[in-house]
Amino acid sequence: MAKEITEYTSYCGKPLVRNGNIICYGNPGRKAILILTVLTNKDFHGKEIPDMIFMQVQNTETGEIVKQSEKFGLYEALDVGKVWLDRELKK
Repeated sequence: MAKEITEYTSYCGKPLVRNGNIICYGNPGRKAILILTVLTNKDFHGKEIPDMIFMQVQNTETGEIVKQSEKFGLYEALDVGKVWLDRELKK
């Protein structure tokens, strides 16, 4: 029987889950979630790291895209996306 995973990696207190080129940040049970799509990777000392990121804040109740943009680098995308998500959750 497969073991169920109940703990996730977190960033600033919110779950951060990656599946392939899609990274979801936030709790899907809340009003909104941040979805990061890795469009391109770059080589860094023999390892591939995310380069171009397409980011979207999505309303989990309606599926509507509230805000979207493209950023270079995972840190910048998470940094900006966290602010967007926090603002959307406060509405």
